[in-house]
Amino acid sequence: MNQESMCCDTIEVHKELLSKVNATMPDETKLYDLAELFKVFGDSTRIRILFVLLEAEVCVCDLAAVLGMTQSAISHQLRVLKQNKLVKSRREGKSIFYSLADSHVRTVIAQGLEHIEE
Repeated sequence: MNQESMCCDTIEVHKELLSKVNATMPDETKLYDLAELFKVFGDSTRIRILFVLLEAEVCVCDLAAVLGMTQSAISHQLRVLKQNKLVKSRREGKSIFYSLADSHVRTVIAQGLEHIEE
């Protein structure tokens, strides 16, 4: 697709449409936060961790074993996921178990997968 085919032949601003869009556009802070959230999903290691957590609540040892990575590398990625409220943790004895934070995370992953499979 060349640049020319992506542009209108004439310049015409559709004011009613723009008013509707501007009325529903989130503020810049929310848009920035949304972009940051999607950056978290932009790492294949974090996606792999989330896919494991779709199936089960697991500890770092389990994640390291199933993904063939070090516990240190897994812990680093879990920290990012937790800071972005995508995973939660709970302590049981000497172990800390991780799971998806809520159903929204499952929905985002499912819709992303559905989109790429179309």
